[in-house]
Amino acid sequence: MTQLAQREIAETHPRDVLLRQDRLPHIWCPGCGLGIALNCFLGALMKSGLDLKKVAVVSGIGCAGRVAGYINLDSFHTTHGRAIPFATGLKLANPELKVVVFSGDGDLIAIGGNHFIHAARRNMDITVICVNNFNYGMTGGQLGPTTPTTAFTTTSPYGNREHPFNIPYLAAGSGAVYVARWTTLHVRRLERSMIEALQKKGFALVEVISPCPTLYGRRNKMPTGVEEMEYYRRKSVIRHGADPRDVEIRYEGEIVVGKFVDVEKPTFIDLLPNDNR
Repeated sequence: MTQLAQREIAETHPRDVLLRQDRLPHIWCPGCGLGIALNCFLGALMKSGLDLKKVAVVSGIGCAGRVAGYINLDSFHTTHGRAIPFATGLKLANPELKVVVFSGDGDLIAIGGNHFIHAARRNMDITVICVNNFNYGMTGGQLGPTTPTTAFTTTSPYGNREHPFNIPYLAAGSGAVYVARWTTLHVRRLERSMIEALQKKGFALVEVISPCPTLYGRRNKMPTGVEEMEYYRRKSVIRHGADPRDVEIRYEGEIVVGKFVDVEKPTFIDLLPNDNR
């Protein structure tokens, strides 16, 4: 092998074709799980069999919202909490598109929560990747809608006293046809789950439990990404088919992961009159 060939191999990466090189290096903190989640997502796209010229990625505001700007596909970095309405409009305007929403728990479940439940209720044909780090990581580590009870954040210095959302239960109860959860430790399973979600017809959700060592982790005895990943290793329990109501995440408790829902039903577009499609 020539030195030129060796250098070309060293300087390229299998995911390069799907990344906007001019936007790199990324702005995520050391130890953040978003790089892992993005890598799994790009791998899933490459293995899904989808026509990538017909894939659109939509994100909202927050750390996870940067994903749309890094992916070398048609993508939209939208307003806070409005990623799903943008995605719905794209899908209705061009049903041939595979529309993916990639955003965080604050964006999708707090300010965007109403859009989340109604898109699932309608069974909009979109794939939603929700990266859950249990706090508002971009704006200072405040209490969020998924922060476990008694966990510490900048706005709950004595421990959270609000009941958090159980995202898989929220999605399943609202009508999602595919619901799964993995952590950024489970890279192969996470990628396979994303492939299934991308190939699923209807509202498909993959929740990704991800470290935020800079803010959430250091306030909850896990000041590095490695320590949060070690926590996932010790506490994750795989239970495929578990009842989503039983997979709530409690502070310092176990994390139930797996595929919880995989059913078939007509999508919103399927139910439209033919002359409106």
